[in-house]
Amino acid sequence: MNSESVLEIFREITKIPRESGHEEQMTAFLQKFAADRGLECKTDATGNVVIAKPASKGKEKVPTLVLQGHQDMVCEKNAGCDHDFAKDPIKYVIEDGWMVAKETTLGADDGIGVAACLALLDSDLPMGRIECLFTISEETGMDGAMALEPGFITGKTLINLDSEDEGQLFVGCAGGVNTMATFDYQTEFVSPGSERFMLRVYGAMGGHSGDDINKERCNTIQQLARFLYAELGSGFQLVLFKGGNKHNAIPRECEAIVALPDGNGDDFARRFLAFGKALSAEFATSDPGVAVECRRVINNEKAIESSVASRLLASLVAVHHGVLAMSQDIPGLVETSNNLAAVRMIEPARIQVLTSQRSSVMSALDFMAKKIEACFRLAGAEVVRTDPYPGWKPNMNSHILKVAFDSYVRLFGVEPEVKAIHAGLECGLFLEKFPDLDMISFGPTLRGVHAPGEKLDLASNEKFVKHLIDVVTNFS
Repeated sequence: MNSESVLEIFREITKIPRESGHEEQMTAFLQKFAADRGLECKTDATGNVVIAKPASKGKEKVPTLVLQGHQDMVCEKNAGCDHDFAKDPIKYVIEDGWMVAKETTLGADDGIGVAACLALLDSDLPMGRIECLFTISEETGMDGAMALEPGFITGKTLINLDSEDEGQLFVGCAGGVNTMATFDYQTEFVSPGSERFMLRVYGAMGGHSGDDINKERCNTIQQLARFLYAELGSGFQLVLFKGGNKHNAIPRECEAIVALPDGNGDDFARRFLAFGKALSAEFATSDPGVAVECRRVINNEKAIESSVASRLLASLVAVHHGVLAMSQDIPGLVETSNNLAAVRMIEPARIQVLTSQRSSVMSALDFMAKKIEACFRLAGAEVVRTDPYPGWKPNMNSHILKVAFDSYVRLFGVEPEVKAIHAGLECGLFLEKFPDLDMISFGPTLRGVHAPGEKLDLASNEKFVKHLIDVVTNFS
């Protein structure tokens, strides 16, 4: 086993459709992988898979070690990209030492972790018994981890391979919850003689709503709402408003269609383009590609009733997006945040606003969700929450942490960072279901996860694989 064998398996994984909720082909790939090698494999009713490899000769007394990754990936693509995640292989290039998907997500989150597990299973390394756990739908709600049943894994030590910074060992993560606000509305006729314009904010960086929320990147939904809210006195009617996609991705694009009284269109368009220049200046560092577009369109749809449109725009401007609080215990760690993730128009005559809250303090998570709920309730929306998933409290006395830390120093001559992460990992749920688990998380360096342009640092992958091999073969 080496970094190239891990990459070879990952290249196979990039050919397999595995959007969250549609992991059937990936599950079948794992099952066949185990069957072809005569390895013990079981699949639960949810679709979680565990493949076990017996201990090498002389390693029979080593405790079972669990390695874990998730089967699914976030499927995001640039506007105009014709990639079909349900059937097309991911297109990537090797560029300046990175494996990059230019127009889509790469799926290295967490395909590279899954590939590392499979490479271990396929190796003849001297190691104790290992169980490789592959969960489903991590990206949309950690459904697989939530559905794990007692006895599905037997090991008491777990290494999660879903981290994104080589040289860092993670020992804690945030919990999370999603809050959905729904606006019901009546339609109204557009005033006779009105001109219709499509407004678009696009080209923002986006990114992971946990790892990147502190980078103060442009939220295209909030920025387009900002412009329209300031224009409420100009007499426009809102016909369409939509943007964003996944709860765990900062929205990169947003668009609206407005109807303007005849004669007002040109001035309105000039104001929007001027707003775009201001926006580009505000986010020149974090989002150098952010831009706006304004053009006349032909559209015969009725408008959203004005009172609801006003309340919707006001709430999108008022709702908190970004960091609410930093950790008082761990310098530089985001404690609590919210991601204004998506706005969707659905039939019949409903607008849904999706938000995602994270915190490493469960009471703060509840308060953050209540703040979001209050904002939308004041705007007249119906609000519901998903079930929260727990955070993972650091254990600085962890045995596997010591093993991994000492291994890194021995291999590379420097100490790794020991950190907690604001993103959600399945470890919190594992600990809830298996209270005796001793856990850490580490992985190679990834950038741009959950957004087109996601990339894997190949040099870091080589170090990651060396470290993983050393930890697994020296674990006792």
